[in-house]
Order: sequence, then C-alpha cells, then structure tokens
Amino acid sequence: MELSFTTEQKLIQENIIRFAQKELNQNILERDRNQQFLPELWKKCAEQKLTGLPVEEKLGGAELDPITTILALEALGYGSDDGGLNFSICAHLLACVVPVWKYGSENQKKKYLPDLCGGKKIAVNAMTESESGSDVFNIKTTAKKQENGYVINGTKTFCSNGPVGDLILVYALTDESKGYYGGITAFIVDKNAKGFKVGQKYEKMGLRTSAISEMIFENVFVSEEDILGGVGGGAIVFSHSMEWERTGIAACHVGTMRKLLEKSIEYAQTRKSGQEPIGKKQVVAHRIANMKVQLEAASLLTYKAALGLEKNKENMIHAASAKLFVSEAFVASAMDTLQIFGGNGYMTEYGIERIVRDALGSTIYSGTSDIQRNIISRLLGL
Repeated sequence: MELSFTTEQKLIQENIIRFAQKELNQNILERDRNQQFLPELWKKCAEQKLTGLPVEEKLGGAELDPITTILALEALGYGSDDGGLNFSICAHLLACVVPVWKYGSENQKKKYLPDLCGGKKIAVNAMTESESGSDVFNIKTTAKKQENGYVINGTKTFCSNGPVGDLILVYALTDESKGYYGGITAFIVDKNAKGFKVGQKYEKMGLRTSAISEMIFENVFVSEEDILGGVGGGAIVFSHSMEWERTGIAACHVGTMRKLLEKSIEYAQTRKSGQEPIGKKQVVAHRIANMKVQLEAASLLTYKAALGLEKNKENMIHAASAKLFVSEAFVASAMDTLQIFGGNGYMTEYGIERIVRDALGSTIYSGTSDIQRNIISRLLGL
C-alpha cells in the first residue's frame, strides 16, 4: 500500500499545520491546568472548516473526500498541542456532524449542518451510560412513542462537549423487543428542550480542555422530524459514525506521534551524557527506532481504514484494527518520549507529560482496546 498525496492535499495539510501552530498553542499549560475550553479557538477552527471537513460547501463544509479529511485531522494532531481541543473537534465532527450529513433528511441537513460546520453550534454524542459504556447493547435510555413524536427518559454519561454543546445526538431504546439492532433510534435534541439538562461535569486525567459531562433527559419531547436515520435505525447510524470516529481520531494520534518522534530525535541529538549525545546510546536509539516503526504501521492502518470509509461495506474491521493499534502505539510512543526526556519530560513545561496523560485515554474512548479486539475477532468468524 503506497501513500501518495496530491499537491492540493499536501497544501491543505501544510495550511492546517501552520494555522494550528500559530493559533492553537498559546497558553496551553494554563488552559490544561484550568480545564479551560475556549470558544474563540473553536471559532478559529471552524473558520478553517475543521468542524465540517467532508460536508458539502453549500452546507458550510469544506467538501473534502475521506482521505483528505483524515489527512487534515492528522495535520491537526501534528500542529496543535491542545489534545483536548483536537478531541472535541473530532467528537463533534465524526460522531455528530458526519451522521447528520450521511443519514439526515434534506430538511435536517439544511437546518443543522450550516451552524454545526460554521462553528455557531457545538454537537454532543450521547450514547454511553453508567451501565453500558462500551456495551452499547445494554442501554437503558428509552424513547416512548407519543402523538407526533417521542418522549425520552434516561441519563447519558461521559458526553464529550456536554457542558458547551448546543445540539445532542442521543440514542434511545424505542423497541425493547428488538434490542440494539432495530430497537435503537437516534434523535437530535436541542439543549433548550424542556426536561433536558446538563448533569455532573467531570474532571479528567487528560484531554482537560475538552469539556465532558452527564446529560439528563426527563420527559424530553422530540418530534418525528428530529429522528435521524429512521425509527430503529440507530445501530446503523452509530456503527457508521464509529468507523469515522475511530479512523479520524487515529489520524489525529498519528500526527501527534509524528511530532513526538521529531521531538525525541532532536532531543537525543542535542542532550549529552558525558561527551556524546544520548542518541548514541543504544537504549535511546532503540526506543526511537521503535517509535518510527510504530508510526509507519499506525499511518498505514489508518489510511487503509480511511480508504474504505465510503467504499467498503466491510470496513468496520479496518477501523477497529486502526483504532486498536494506533491507540496502543500512541501510548507506547508517549511513554518512550517521556523516558528519553527523563526528568525534563516529567516537567510540565516540555509538554510531554501532558501528551502522556492525553494518550492514556485513547485506549478507552470510542470503544476500549478489548472492545476493538472483540469486534475484530467477531468479524473473523470467531
């Protein structure tokens, strides 16, 4: 598999890296320490179309093909030191904007996508519950049929962008007898809907500039016009969105892994132990060699998954494989970088310890590593 990008794709990548390095990295230590989400940075990203990369231009997006979309997210991961903001953009774009773009009616697209792509509104994906984290088959939130709509009751947890979100894509049980396949429906809910409220706000180890909370639904009425993908179609909507999310977030990690490799090489060439650079020490050189191999493998797996996003109906296994390998390689690369930098890496000013904290969450969100192994083994017929 050869990765060959056009001049236009390379220019898009360069422009995003330049933008991110200039606009997104100021005061990151303070923002991380204070768990601060800045709406002005979100708007700057929206001006670059990062909040609507694959969506048609007439609906406010950049109208990029899947490969270029993934390339753009890799550039964001490389250029931006704000892992929380990167994650919030991915959660908004891949788990919310893409489903509306792919499964929304023409009215839904016209109503929601311009504001979502343009940065005026932030979207929240609400699937996870306290007793059904990666186990999506066990959700308890219900949506009961009423005249002209449904009434939703339940509590969602670990909702990225929850405290700052304007629109919620919530999955609820509409037919218990059918279970997950055919019994789950996706709804679009406005934050001002009667009976809806933001619950507990969480403090995280990493990704601290990405706001996260519970979302509580108490007799929230949603009209039939705001059902996404049809009644009972929630499993299809969610599964497809997860292919995009797992691939897109993996690309963001690939960008950060590339940055870690470059930082490690530079440090190993300039930091001396005795009379020679530490990069001459085999133990350091081998760590960097491992990082290079992991980066190349992660990149190939990610772009293989990206190739199948709109073409291959069997792409779930590729997205799961990319998510599994890249997240674990990201953690390994971050830990190797920390070891190479030693005491300096443990200090906040170098930014390495923050990336380590951010990386650890990658094996949990979008389905844990064990869930990805379950998906892969099931698709292999085991």
